Amino acid sequence: MRRRLLLSLVGIMVVAYGSLATMLATDTKPALGLDLQGGISVTQRAKPGTEFSDESMDLAVEKLRERVDALGVAEPEILRQGDTIVVNLPGVKNQRQAEELVQITGQVYLRPVLGCQELALPDDESTTTTAVEGATTTSGATSTTLAGGPARPASPDNSTTTTTGPTTSTTSGASTTTVPVPLDEHGFPLQQSDPTSSQFLPLKGDAPVYCQVGPAQGTGEVFSDTASARVLSGGWGVTVDLRDGSAGLDVWNAIAAQCFNRTEACPTGQLGIELDGTIQSAPTMNQANFTSGVEITGDFSESDARNLARVLNSGALPVQLQLESVENVSPTLGKDSLRAAWMSGLVGVGLVLIFMMLYYRLLGVIVVVGVTVSGALMWSTISLLSKTQGLALSLSGIAGIIVSVGVTIDSYVVFFERLKDEVRSGKTLRNSAQRGFTGAWRTIVIADLVSLIGAFVLWYLTVGAVRGFAFFLGLSTLLDLFVAYFFTRPTVLLLARTKWMERRKVMGIAVTSPAVGK
Repeated sequence: MRRRLLLSLVGIMVVAYGSLATMLATDTKPALGLDLQGGISVTQRAKPGTEFSDESMDLAVEKLRERVDALGVAEPEILRQGDTIVVNLPGVKNQRQAEELVQITGQVYLRPVLGCQELALPDDESTTTTAVEGATTTSGATSTTLAGGPARPASPDNSTTTTTGPTTSTTSGASTTTVPVPLDEHGFPLQQSDPTSSQFLPLKGDAPVYCQVGPAQGTGEVFSDTASARVLSGGWGVTVDLRDGSAGLDVWNAIAAQCFNRTEACPTGQLGIELDGTIQSAPTMNQANFTSGVEITGDFSESDARNLARVLNSGALPVQLQLESVENVSPTLGKDSLRAAWMSGLVGVGLVLIFMMLYYRLLGVIVVVGVTVSGALMWSTISLLSKTQGLALSLSGIAGIIVSVGVTIDSYVVFFERLKDEVRSGKTLRNSAQRGFTGAWRTIVIADLVSLIGAFVLWYLTVGAVRGFAFFLGLSTLLDLFVAYFFTRPTVLLLARTKWMERRKVMGIAVTSPAVGK
């Protein structure tokens, strides 16, 4: 028993202080949010008088998040408020870069595919190309079937090469400023959609496949907003109706005829469905004329089909965003806020620890050491999440950590008060410690579970600052359970076994000799 307690105590202290030392030695520290390190806040609003759907707005938020994540901004905050989208970019100082980053069209374009290739990732500023196996076309029972989807399209005879770079430079006077370029999931620079000219764009999927597409021959407005994912011909696919007249069927059939007949404008027979610089799907056209609707089949998973259906529905009523405002958040204000938060937190924690030492005497020292163990684990965890997951510490997060100190202190109070009751009843300190923790542990777990449930509900139902508060409160509460069991418990139980503790006045009460039969 004593050995297990020692191993638990030594283990948690090695983990806590060792991880803290590692973080400090490698200069790994928590990333700061917009309100602490400054940055740029960009607000966009749907153009007045334009029709759009909720699905289009949600997809716009998702595309914005993809672009911001590709830039590597720590903990970007993207909020949708009705017809307004707010993008907070911590650490971004270049206003022009921020404006370009959030410029998305929300428009789906139909572009003939000139050829596709699988490219090797950039290495020493060189790019190689490899031909991709052709897609298998299938014919359905109806006259409204396309084949393709995620299947890789065929590469043309004429190869296409491209050269990419990781940054762009802007020159002002004698100085040159290098601005990072956001990269796509394959490591190539993201491109703005230009439907008026031929482009080399990525095909959505796991492999780095890029397709050369021609100018747009139509938009997603040829579709009605009836696209749905369903099982077609033994696999998942998408069905969607076409609008009547010149805005729908006529445009679609003109494109279908070009691709089906493999004309110079569409030599591969494939039609690229493009959204904001990414080809969502490149199906092969297997007939020249359609009467009402379209079926898109291929090697789809259920999630692939649902995503494509959402893209087609959003294209039917695309959202057109216009820049509302660009606000620079001063890093000086953030530093002042951070300094004030740390000072208030340290003063509050210091007063609590002084009270615990005055009230619980020797056991108050355990609280002080326990708080440093919790702090070391908290710092290391946040630093690691900042480095690996882009987590950022904001003022609301600091508030959540400070509030969680009360949860941590409550755990000590519950344990020590239970221990005092056991000692007052005449039991030995050794027996009181074990019995006291067993009874207190249930109360600690229940109290922390209540905090965790509250934190989870806040995190799940809210956005922005409240969500940051909930996350850090939940993280602190989990660490409290860990420290209470692996540090507080073995420390008190080991001290209670010593004769030195038996002879001392602890917790503000005198430890009496054990009563007979107790």
